[in-house]
Amino acid sequence: MPTPRPADWFDPHELEELRGLSPWRSSLAIAHGWGVILLTWVVVAIWTNPLTVLAGIVIIGARQLGLFILSHDGAHYLLYRNKKLNDWVSEWLLGRALLGGSIAGYRKTHLLHHAHTQQPEDPDLILSKPFPIDRSSWRRKVWRDLSGQTGIKQYGEIIRAEGMRGLWPNLLINLAFLAAFAAAGKWYLYFLLWWVPALTWNRFVTRLRNVGEHAAVPDDNDRLRNTRTIEASWWERALIAPYGVHFHLEHHLVVNCPFYRLRRAHEMLLAKGLKPRMEVRASYRDMLDVTVLPTATTV
Repeated sequence: MPTPRPADWFDPHELEELRGLSPWRSSLAIAHGWGVILLTWVVVAIWTNPLTVLAGIVIIGARQLGLFILSHDGAHYLLYRNKKLNDWVSEWLLGRALLGGSIAGYRKTHLLHHAHTQQPEDPDLILSKPFPIDRSSWRRKVWRDLSGQTGIKQYGEIIRAEGMRGLWPNLLINLAFLAAFAAAGKWYLYFLLWWVPALTWNRFVTRLRNVGEHAAVPDDNDRLRNTRTIEASWWERALIAPYGVHFHLEHHLVVNCPFYRLRRAHEMLLAKGLKPRMEVRASYRDMLDVTVLPTATTV
């Protein structure tokens, strides 16, 4: 499959617009992500009951995914023009609180995914290759995610791979979170409102994101159809797909387009009449209709 060329779909003026970096918008998004988390912590600490805790788990789990999405932009050097600042923010403000580390390793693997999307060399092919699956298989996966089994397994693998020597900064950040909750007299909320979201809702929406991007796409060799965009509603953007992650086709067509310009890229493609050629779904529920079948056609 030929290497993607953004000029195949966008003219030079459009590409200049789409590639424009705004450090202020990056900073605002990072502040928004952490601001939503902090506000949720405060609200639930003041009004602690099962309903607020449950809502907090969902909201924070989605924002944890949002922090990863922003760090993903950092892997493409799309947060700040200064590469050292870009990588420092990606690691220390977006990754370390959830056992992340240097962005360099992820960047190397992720760029291979872009170069070989849905091809045998694609390191992410393992995420999409099993689809479509049947409903019973999907229900088992969702249960493992929401019950914490997936998260415990995945974070356990990170701890075993990194060891405490590599994770001590992450531990210090989390001890600071715990100390803040303890000072407020609600030490247990650290676990309920940081690690329970990380182990449950975050794992579920991360799976939805992965399935939505490439699973059961119509044509592995067509750049407009081997990656999927989902026209997410406001509540899906709030609780499932933060910071433009649902515009994944546009991201693959112009990999150096920051997340806050992906909607504009989508609008440009629609204005060119390309939607019939694109893999676009109206919602995440619509996406599941093609990736999760009553009886799977593949294993």
